[in-house]
Amino acid sequence: MTIAAPILVVGKSGQLARCLFEAAGRRNIPLIVAGRPDVDIEQLESIDRALTTFCPGIIINAAAYTAVDKAEAEPERCYAVNHAGARQLAEAASRRDVPLIHVSTDYVFDGQKPSPYSEEDPTAPLGVYGRSKLEGDQAVLAEHPKALILRTSWVYSVYGSNFVTTMLRLAQSQPSLRVVDDQIGCPTSAHDLAAALLDISTELLGGEGRHLAGIYHLSGTGQTTWYRLAAEIFASAKAHGQQEPDLVAIKTADYPTRARRPPNSVLNCTKVDQTFGVKLPPWQTSVTTCIKRLLKKEELQRC
Repeated sequence: MTIAAPILVVGKSGQLARCLFEAAGRRNIPLIVAGRPDVDIEQLESIDRALTTFCPGIIINAAAYTAVDKAEAEPERCYAVNHAGARQLAEAASRRDVPLIHVSTDYVFDGQKPSPYSEEDPTAPLGVYGRSKLEGDQAVLAEHPKALILRTSWVYSVYGSNFVTTMLRLAQSQPSLRVVDDQIGCPTSAHDLAAALLDISTELLGGEGRHLAGIYHLSGTGQTTWYRLAAEIFASAKAHGQQEPDLVAIKTADYPTRARRPPNSVLNCTKVDQTFGVKLPPWQTSVTTCIKRLLKKEELQRC
């Protein structure tokens, strides 16, 4: 299918937005990434001006306040982006009848369920960040009944600061690392997520999926702990000649943080697979791919 009107990605500097721009370029899909000052979702006038300027065929909201611990100290700032901003963007998109995909999080759950979370499971966020995202999701659907909420988890990429890049950076200066081993989740490559979002966007733009609004889960296939994810990162890096630090498995209680994390963040992604035919690769495969790119990037920077 040829896409005429561009996809507008809100959230220019984030890792998902950068991966979407990269993936769209490979597919020759017209896509615009925009953030401040081009579009500020905290200002309705800015949103309206941007939508008038760019005339998007679909909007992907990848903008979010994601500093989970910092959010506990500045809830108003967090809510301004994740709730009020998301609501305003949805209202503007609905007014123009433009499809909207809003990216959300596993942190809307408290993690007490012993099995993967489905879209129908009760939500119970543990902190400010999770509550702001949940209320943002609810506001988006209230303002734009045709919107699609896409919850994901443990996102990483070759861009920005994330668990993978942090582990590799710490390994350069610390011979031993303590990593939590009693929280489970689904590591998700932002590169894989971007490709899936383009697939879903294409279907929505074609008209076939415009009735498929609602909430969907999409994350890497398989589950692990932060400790086992770190072990996979360093095993992949070691295969490329990098130093492997000693890893020490610890409990959540041994690593106190301002915000509580859900002990179980595993998402059931059956619905998005059955609806859109989208399923992400096994998390181990994607971590290996990411490590290769990061190390190649480091080598090029040294040249």
